[in-house]
Amino acid sequence: MTPREPPVEQLRRDPLPLHGRVALVTGVSRRAGIGYAVARRLAALGASLFLHHYAPHDRGQPWGDDPGGAEAVVVGVRSALASADASVHHMELDLALPEAPAQLVGAAAEARGHLDILVCNHARSGDGPLGTLDAALLDAHWAVNTRSTILLTQAFAARYHGRPGGRVIFMTSGQDLGPMTGEVAYAASKGALASVTRTLADQLADQGITLNAVNPGPVDTGYASPEAYEAVRRHFPQQRWGVPDDPARLIAWLVTDEAAWITGQVINTEGGFRRWA
Repeated sequence: MTPREPPVEQLRRDPLPLHGRVALVTGVSRRAGIGYAVARRLAALGASLFLHHYAPHDRGQPWGDDPGGAEAVVVGVRSALASADASVHHMELDLALPEAPAQLVGAAAEARGHLDILVCNHARSGDGPLGTLDAALLDAHWAVNTRSTILLTQAFAARYHGRPGGRVIFMTSGQDLGPMTGEVAYAASKGALASVTRTLADQLADQGITLNAVNPGPVDTGYASPEAYEAVRRHFPQQRWGVPDDPARLIAWLVTDEAAWITGQVINTEGGFRRWA
């Protein structure tokens, strides 16, 4: 049997493979973050963006919120738009609220009339080791990191009506590759997302939607102390941390038609990070 050969024009990359598509990216609160890098990558490929952010979470963390506020983040994403008819919308919302995921997806879909891509980049941080945990801390991580992500996916699937290129991306944290000492609640909530990836991908496949999870490995978003930064740096073969654009490039490719045959996978993009070095 003669192998099928794609036409030559299909071998050439479309410079704007996401033209006409609309992407919701959550957790786009800081220009130093992965969500911001993802949003700019998708904008540069032709997509319109709906950005979710929740600055109160960042204000409660050591790194703080973006010094320029939400407007600086939106301006930065808007500057990357590659299509004249593309746009950027945004909303601040606490995804710990049970009704928030459906509210956010509804707003994103209504902004442009449809929604094609969902990137669940948001996460709750602030954790501890065994001996410091309580039910409230565990429940808070579950509500934001796991429950809201599943509910976002459910709302996205309900709004998706067969347009080409339905894509969902989860974010995990390498919790299955080695211990995350001191981050029990976070590791548990992100581990649940990795475990449910295949189950949800299987259900969404009949709608023409792919779902994959990405583990970006240690990425420098400004959270590490100088001592921790140097200790982790030495575990990378290239002697540098990941930067937000490292996972953003992978995610941007996964949501294009080139990745249409990939679903139900947990993909590690860690630059060869050596946990035991």
